Amino acid sequence: MPDPNPTSSEPARPTGSTVDPRVVATGVGSWPGTDVREALRVVRGELADPAPEGVTGLPYLPELPARGPGSDLVGRSAGLLVDLPVDLQPQGWRLVDRPGRDAERTAAWWRQDLDELAEAFDGWTGPLKLQVGGPWTLAASLWLPLGDRVLSDPGATRDLTASIAEGVAGHVAAVRRLVPGADVVVQVDEPSLTAVSLGRIRSESGYRVLRTPSTGELVTSMASVVDAARGAGAVQVAVHSCAPDVPLHLLRQTGADAVALDVALLSTAGWERVAELLDAGVAVWAGLLPTDGDPQPGPRVDAFVRRWRELGLPVRDLTGVTVTPACGLAGAAPEGARALTAGTVTAAARLADVALA
Repeated sequence: MPDPNPTSSEPARPTGSTVDPRVVATGVGSWPGTDVREALRVVRGELADPAPEGVTGLPYLPELPARGPGSDLVGRSAGLLVDLPVDLQPQGWRLVDRPGRDAERTAAWWRQDLDELAEAFDGWTGPLKLQVGGPWTLAASLWLPLGDRVLSDPGATRDLTASIAEGVAGHVAAVRRLVPGADVVVQVDEPSLTAVSLGRIRSESGYRVLRTPSTGELVTSMASVVDAARGAGAVQVAVHSCAPDVPLHLLRQTGADAVALDVALLSTAGWERVAELLDAGVAVWAGLLPTDGDPQPGPRVDAFVRRWRELGLPVRDLTGVTVTPACGLAGAAPEGARALTAGTVTAAARLADVALA
């Protein structure tokens, strides 16, 4: 099991990644509907077909929360836990002694998704992204067998971190066997990280706030998952959150190769943190296209480039940016999700034009 306590507070990042350095277009992960085969067909069609000059598409395994429990972020990620079975209770997903029907349903969804992925990407050579829930979102969402959320117990949190790290490593290895030509990219989703780091997760009763982990604990836990994914062969690991006030100063220390966020939520101080990330060699995945509005990316791209220049960042470095929608697309109509995905490619091409002008 991966060591949940690495000695370095800011692990070194690998060099020589096979991920294309041009502007990349991809999605966050969630997708509307219940048909994974159709979702994969659309995602591959929009992101794996020949892209405009200066752009690389990054296809991914879509998540379909509309299928029900076990397809949601928490339940799906809990299905990757090693030796920590879960079941669905009135409060949500809870750790239990042995797997039940809910865990079996989650496992069935995973088997179906991986079978369809192997078929859709048969013979594929190139980058392929997977999404997994991060340790702090799981700790804030999963419940102890006879207690509050896992976050309330430091020992249980460490066990959960080690379990998801091992599960992520196994997941990456499985996908690499199924799609041997894939350069696997892992996106660690941490929508609850802001609330955890600011001490905003409340107890079951709602009358008290659960413990606020130290900076060291927050960083070490995430770093162990990043290291596990990379150790299993992932060529790039990104940490993603659509929440406001993402603690970018923490993510910089995790060893992640990239941070993905909704850039419309960044304050002036937030943009300064982005500049610090870039100075430290951490790439930015910019959520440029709003998920509930016009998929035409022009104004959002122009605003992003303007802010980039205001920070004094070299325009040529825009080639290191990855473009995504602002968040997942589960709430969009199918045609809207397709249009937004196509819009990321258009936005990436616009950034490439600026960078290479």
